[in-house]
Amino acid sequence: MDLYRRVRLACHQQDMSSREAARHFGVSRETVSKMLKFSEPPGYRRVATASRPNLDGFTYIIDGYIEGDKLVHSKQRHTSKRIFERLRDEHGFTGG
Repeated sequence: MDLYRRVRLACHQQDMSSREAARHFGVSRETVSKMLKFSEPPGYRRVATASRPNLDGFTYIIDGYIEGDKLVHSKQRHTSKRIFERLRDEHGFTGG
């Protein structure tokens, strides 16, 4: 939020160009133009939830693995690769 305010002040009050502001603050010119477009950060703007047709039938299994991992030592927990392999081998998961 502080960076947002500083970029807007630099561009409006100090007559700094958006290219110069991008270089000065270490952000892209596109980010600077978005900061100038909105008076305050618009926040996260996803309209609909992500569609996961292949994975939705297996989320309860993955949740079970993760809950079980809370009871074991950190070195014995499932990695994402191991979860994928177990889903593929034990449950017939065909997704990627």
